[in-house]
Amino acid sequence: MSVRLDVERRRHGTKFRLFPQPYFLEPYSEPETVWVSSPAGTVGPGPSDDRMYVIDPLGKALPYGSQRGPRGSSYIYLPPWDGQVGPPAMPNRFGHFDHLEPGTPEFEAAHLFGAVRWVLDIWEDYFGTRIPWHFREEYERLEMVVLSQWDNAQVGFGFLEVGSEVSERVGTFPFALSFDTLAHETGHAIIYAMVGLPTLETEEGEYFGFQESAADLVALLSSLHFERVVDHLLTSTSGNLYTFNELNRFAELSETKQIRIASNDLKMSDFAAGWADEHILAQPLTGAMFDIFVDVFQENLLERGLIDPEVEALSDQIEKHPDYADLIQSRFDAAYEGNHSGFKEALLDARDYLGNALAETWGRLSPHFLNYDDVGRVLLEVDRQLTGGRYQQVILTNFRWREIGDVAVGPRLAKPDEASHSFSDRTLQPDQGPVQGRLSYAARRRIARNGRRPAQ
Repeated sequence: MSVRLDVERRRHGTKFRLFPQPYFLEPYSEPETVWVSSPAGTVGPGPSDDRMYVIDPLGKALPYGSQRGPRGSSYIYLPPWDGQVGPPAMPNRFGHFDHLEPGTPEFEAAHLFGAVRWVLDIWEDYFGTRIPWHFREEYERLEMVVLSQWDNAQVGFGFLEVGSEVSERVGTFPFALSFDTLAHETGHAIIYAMVGLPTLETEEGEYFGFQESAADLVALLSSLHFERVVDHLLTSTSGNLYTFNELNRFAELSETKQIRIASNDLKMSDFAAGWADEHILAQPLTGAMFDIFVDVFQENLLERGLIDPEVEALSDQIEKHPDYADLIQSRFDAAYEGNHSGFKEALLDARDYLGNALAETWGRLSPHFLNYDDVGRVLLEVDRQLTGGRYQQVILTNFRWREIGDVAVGPRLAKPDEASHSFSDRTLQPDQGPVQGRLSYAARRRIARNGRRPAQ
C-alpha cells in the first residue's frame, strides 16, 4: 500500500494486533500492531462498522449455505443471525482494539475484523477504488461469524464464517487467528465483486482455478505488508525467494504442513486429461505469478547493483539444475550481507508492482469463458501501461513455461465438494439454490435464522 495511505492510517486509523503467521511458528508468537483505515472511534463493539460486524452466535449449530429441512426438503441458510450472541469485543477509550489479550474470545473477534479490514485497505489501494460487496443489493454489511466447533472457513453471500483446525501439535487452532486463511477468504470476496461469476453456460474449468489462484495471491501479497514477515523473509533466505519459506505457503498448520505452495512445478499438461480439485488446478497460474514476482524482485536487485548478472542467471537455471542450490544460496548470502535495506526496498517494489498489476488485470477480466491465457494477455497489456513493457519477457517466459495458452485443461472429473468456492454453498443467493419440498422462502429463512435443524 502507498506510503501516503500508510502515514494517513497511522495518524487517524484504528489499531489492531494481528498474527502475521500462526502464533505457534517462530518468530510470530506475538501479534504485530497494524492500523486500519477506519478512523479511531468509528469502529464499535463487535467489532463493527458500516461495512462489517463480528458476532459469536450462541447455539448456532450449522454453517451458512444449503441445509436439509423437514421431509428431505432443502433450504438456503443465510444471514442475519437472529439468536443470542456472546459478549462483543470493545474498543478502548481511544477507539482502538490493541488492548485485547490473545487467548480471549474478544481478541479472536478483533483479529477476525482487523485482518479482513486490513486486507480490504491493501487491495482498495491497489485497485484505486472502494471494493463493494458482491451481495450489496441484499445486505449492507458482511456478517463475520466465529463458529468454533466447525472445521472450515468460507465466505459467501453476506457472510464470512470461520471455525477451527485440530492438530496433534497445537491442539485447537482458530481460523480467526490465521491471517492467511482470512486474507484468502477476503480474496474470494474481492474476486466475486471485481470479476464476478460466470453462468452455467459460460463457465470454463480454468475459471475455478483462477478463483483459487487469485485468493492465494491476495493472501501472499497481503502478508508482505507486515514488517515482521518482510524482515524475517529476507534474513532467513538472504533474498533467495525460491527457498522453502513462509511466503510461498498458505494456511500453515505446522512448520511442515501447508495446504499448497506458490512455488511449484505444475504445468497445464498435468491437467490435460481432466481435473477434480480447483485448488490444485490453480497452481500453474499461482506458480506463474509467483515466478513473475521473484523475477521482478531479482531485476530490481540487479538494477540496484545488489546482485550481479551471474547470480540472476544461476537462479533462472534452478529448475533444470537443482544441484546449483547451494551455490546460489552462498552467492545470495554474500550479496545480502550489509544490504538489508536495499533488498527490502527491492522486495517492496516487486510486491507493489504485482499488486497493482493484478488489480488492474482483474478489473478488466470477464468471468465468462475465462481461461488462464486471458489473464496472461491482459497482464501483458497492463504491464505495457504501467511500466512501458518492462516485464513483457518475464511474463511471457513464465506463462509459456507453465504451458498456459498452449495446453487446454480437460473436463472436470468429479462434482464440486464442500471445499469448492464456485457454484457451491459459498455462492448461493436468496433466489437460487437447492429448494425442494413445500416450505415457503419465508419459512426457510425462519428456520435458517434459528440455526438448528428442524424436527424431522
